[in-house]
This record gives sequence, structure tokens and C-alpha cells, in this order.
Amino acid sequence: MKIVKKPLSELHSPEVNIRKHTEKQLTEYVRSLEMWGQLKPAVVDENGMILAGNGLYEALVRMGAETCDCYVLSGLTEAQKKKVMLSDNRVYELGITDMDAFDQIIKELEGDIDVPGWDADLLEMMNASIQEATSMVESYGTFEQPQIDAMSRKQREDHIPGPPQTPQQPSGGVYMPVGPSTLGGAAAPQEPVSPVSQEGAERYIICPKCGEKICL
Repeated sequence: MKIVKKPLSELHSPEVNIRKHTEKQLTEYVRSLEMWGQLKPAVVDENGMILAGNGLYEALVRMGAETCDCYVLSGLTEAQKKKVMLSDNRVYELGITDMDAFDQIIKELEGDIDVPGWDADLLEMMNASIQEATSMVESYGTFEQPQIDAMSRKQREDHIPGPPQTPQQPSGGVYMPVGPSTLGGAAAPQEPVSPVSQEGAERYIICPKCGEKICL
């Protein structure tokens, strides 16, 4: 494979691109480029249209870069170019993460978890013991009384309804409640929930930041 360096001014995205690049993704792409440089080439046709690597291109532009390492595919029909774009996006999605290998690598990093594309809090939680993870989760959403009073007052002034009640425990797992059940007063007393799942049950927590279920 012959890689050539092309000015970004000579490259352009296709009129229709099936992959949407979020602000979060581009921010993390820039972090990766700043940390490691360009790890793989963009794939372009002989006219500079990007067939694979539009996110890379957008991140490089955002950084103020001037060039991009490219692999040029020449002589393709319009149908073949579309197939390259479809294939590049889909083949990657067919893979799955080996969680045992993932956990091993995270542990081998020994706390050095500044990894572009990954949330450091999530990686820290995944690398923690059950007791440590429970403590982290319970710390989310915990406010001092003056903060609670101020938020309650703001809700009343803006006529904003209070937060929903703590969800019921889903079947098949152990749910760890986080923080007070309302912002308007003291938390309702709750029975302690064992962080250890029953035999055959899924062990997980609910992230208080995004609501995602995180398997432990």
C-alpha cells in the first residue's frame, strides 16, 4: 500500500456521507491525533473525494493541520466508490469487544487511563473493586443541603417538575440506587442493596451521568 501526503485543501467529503460525526467524537479524535498522530490513512479517489476517513479529515481541519496521509484508490466506478463507503462503515461495526481482554488491559495500565475516546471515570469504575465502585456510584448526585435548597427554589421559580422517582429494580440484576430520591428534601430511607448479584443474575450499576447500564 503506497501512502501519499496530500494537502487538506485538495480533499473533500462526498455529497452524501452515511456516518455522522458528533462533537464528542471529533473532540476525542483531536485528542487522539495530538497524542499519537495519524494512525491510519484516509482513503480517497483520484479526485480527492474521501471514501473512508471523513472524521479524520474533519478533526485535522479543526486542528489547523495542512496535510493528511492518504491511500488513493483510482479507477473505481461511482457504484464501487459507494460500496467502499458502505463497507468501511459496516465491517468495523460487526466486531465485538472481548471484555475479559479489555479488563486485563485496563488493569495492566495500572491507573494510567487517559485514553482518547474513553471516559476516564468509566474506566476507573471498571477497574475498581465492588466496594470501590459502589462508593463511586453512591457519591454521584449527592448534594449539600444548601445546594438542595437552591435547586428546589429554582425549580419552584421556573415551575420545573422535580426529577422522576428512583427506577424500580429491573429483573435479572441488582440495581444500585444513587443519591437522594428527590432534590426538594432529604432522601427517603432505603434498604441497603448488596452490590453482589445473586447466582445467575447480571451485576451492574446505572451511570448517574448518562443513564447507561454498566456491567461490572
